[in-house]
Amino acid sequence: MKIGVILASSQAGKNRLIYDTVKKYAAGSEVINFGCTEDEPERYSYIEISVLAGMLLAGGAVDFIVTGCSSGQGMMLACNSFPGVLCGYAPTPRDAYLFAQINNGNAVSLPLGEDYTWTGSENFDATVAALFSEPFGQGWPKGESARKLRDTQLLKDIRRSSQVSASDLLKTLDPALIQSVLRKQNVIAYIKEHGNEEIKQFIMNDEL
Repeated sequence: MKIGVILASSQAGKNRLIYDTVKKYAAGSEVINFGCTEDEPERYSYIEISVLAGMLLAGGAVDFIVTGCSSGQGMMLACNSFPGVLCGYAPTPRDAYLFAQINNGNAVSLPLGEDYTWTGSENFDATVAALFSEPFGQGWPKGESARKLRDTQLLKDIRRSSQVSASDLLKTLDPALIQSVLRKQNVIAYIKEHGNEEIKQFIMNDEL
């Protein structure tokens, strides 16, 4: 699994902790840190980061995104607005585990500003550990796993049928938003190298 870590500038101070914790628990996965970091001159909102996360996933450049914001809710909602993204909200280890096993999504949003004390740090560590503790999509409880997995697939099918393509959505967005997103060069360069033709073509056409 290729996992991207990306979050808004407002939470840049926690970037390294998140990246290191994901690397610690996502054994056998390649983890790529897309920032935002405190030394980046450009600032990005959670809306802009959600678009970048969507582009990374829709482009096939990564398989999973770990992100977050102060509450975790705004980033979760923003990510779920992008075609093909199924983002869970994981404030606790149990939520993280159930999301991975039942919903089998491709992104998770963490509440990075709530109760971020010593206890909060311990909860964060345990939450990331629970998220990657087992292979995704096994269903839970185990005795009902077949039914849970069927329901998850139905949800994904419904979402896919109700959404436009990623490139079609990107073409409708505010040009100022797109130009800001395209300035996040480490993400754009990674998509150009590892992404599929749909998203690469959109980027190249917009850069002309």
